[in-house]
Amino acid sequence: MIQIRKYLAKYWYVYLIILICMVTAIVLDMLYPVITKSIVDDVIVGGRMELLGRLLLGILVIGLGRCVGGYVKEYLSDITGIRIGSEIRKDLFAHIQGLSMDYFDDTNTGELMARIKDDVDYVWNALGYVGQLAVEIVIHVAIVLYCMFHLSWQLAILPTVIMVVIGGIAILMERKLDHIYEEISEENAVLTTIAEENLAGVRTVKAFAREKFEIQKFLSHNQRYYQLHLKQSRVLVRYYPVFQFAGKLLPVAMVILGGKMVIDGEMTLGTLVAFAEYCRNIVWPMEMLGWLTNDLSTALASYKKLQKIYQETSTIQEDAQPVVLQEVTGALTFEHVDFRRGESQILTDISFQLKPGQTLGIMGATGAGKTSIINLLLRFFDVDGGAVKLNGVDVKRLSLEQLRSNISLVMQDVFLFSDTIAENIKMGRRAVLDDETMQQAARLSKAQGFIERMNEQYETIIGERGVGLSGGQKQRISIARAIAKHNPILVLDDSTSALDMETEAQIQRSLETLTDVTKIIIAHRISAVRSADEILFLENGCIAERGTHDELMQRRGLYYQTYQAQYGSASLEQGSRACDADGKEMEVTAWR
Repeated sequence: MIQIRKYLAKYWYVYLIILICMVTAIVLDMLYPVITKSIVDDVIVGGRMELLGRLLLGILVIGLGRCVGGYVKEYLSDITGIRIGSEIRKDLFAHIQGLSMDYFDDTNTGELMARIKDDVDYVWNALGYVGQLAVEIVIHVAIVLYCMFHLSWQLAILPTVIMVVIGGIAILMERKLDHIYEEISEENAVLTTIAEENLAGVRTVKAFAREKFEIQKFLSHNQRYYQLHLKQSRVLVRYYPVFQFAGKLLPVAMVILGGKMVIDGEMTLGTLVAFAEYCRNIVWPMEMLGWLTNDLSTALASYKKLQKIYQETSTIQEDAQPVVLQEVTGALTFEHVDFRRGESQILTDISFQLKPGQTLGIMGATGAGKTSIINLLLRFFDVDGGAVKLNGVDVKRLSLEQLRSNISLVMQDVFLFSDTIAENIKMGRRAVLDDETMQQAARLSKAQGFIERMNEQYETIIGERGVGLSGGQKQRISIARAIAKHNPILVLDDSTSALDMETEAQIQRSLETLTDVTKIIIAHRISAVRSADEILFLENGCIAERGTHDELMQRRGLYYQTYQAQYGSASLEQGSRACDADGKEMEVTAWR
């Protein structure tokens, strides 16, 4: 849960200084009518001119003190609000990063962006200037009313009643605005999601000539956003003039009633002037109530949205005292693993064992559960039955940091950052990876050629998500990034699908030189897995076939049928003869 008091407690001393400056400034404001009263009663009416100099000096001191106190108060409240806003955003981002993958599967990116940016800004505003102003109004009004009652309790009754009425109207307005701001916040998240998806997928939109459809979809939500803000404006227009009218009417009423009391001899002229000054001091809080209620309602709605995120917890929990492996050798074991999502059974009784340096190939139709095996290995999700072990230790007993930092993953959906090629390759070990190691990784992934043909080479800035690069180029940079980490385990999830057969074969030979790395290769192509120590062929979440390439070919089952579908019977015979006679190089020629 987001605890606002935690942030307030951290800067309590700053808020104390702000409060002292605020009270000082308000008290100085309250002294000004007292001096004015003395000028009227003692100097103008009483003729005591010797007091004028000291009274004017008092006004000057009050003005200077008010300026200094106001400046310190405003500056500290702004700075503190900015710091707290920054910390809330940092903590929120860290909390989101700690959530498990199932949360991100069910939540739009645009919604999270709206929460991290807009909603934190509204809360930050409430903890800074707006919150400080709300507190100031409460203290200011309380002191003004005290001074009014001190001067004339009869005249003070009317301002008190008006303030109570205005306060009730402000509460009523806040309740109406609260629901509207919740809807605005939700619609803002939807708009952000639509814009983010369309900008990120602009090539797809243009390729399918969906510009009009996407514009219309955006406009429909934009219209909804417009209507909600219009609804907000109607509430403000309905209630805000009441605050302004009360603020303008009150001083006039006080002068009329007070004037009658002066005529009747019930109060001095100086007292009336001082009372009028206090009325002026109570007017601006009335006028500010509408604006403050508006901003505080927005902040409250945003706070509720942030609370919902903080109520989310990761379904992946680390052991309180995790096992720390002195050395991760890359030995992997799946023992009768079952996995389901919701009502769907994804994996059933998956078992295999990999010794350090061995290679496992995984094939199967789309939706067979291939990527789910990797998700369980990395603990993006937890098994429902059985166990996944690294170095003989259940991954649930390891820290997520040690587990994931020892696995290099090349994902099916390649993600590159809008940065230099060098920074994208170094991402895994940015602080310690030198240029020579980075370039070696690029050579092994066969990315060096096209990188060095670029004007800036490794310092070339690539666009968002690698826009401007071909699918194969992005995959090779992603493979280089994984190789550069040189972790004990390397996982390639259909990572060569965009490459031509010749480049894929070259990368496969490069990977075979990494003899101290345990490799898991998920692919649809036979060529990507045929050199593996063992190949699993999945069907409906179960291991339908397993064995080496030759064993599976002799079995003439699903793997064999896949080979025939990809290369044909002629290629099969030619590939077999080439493999028996001349080895790998002729084998590649036969596949083409």
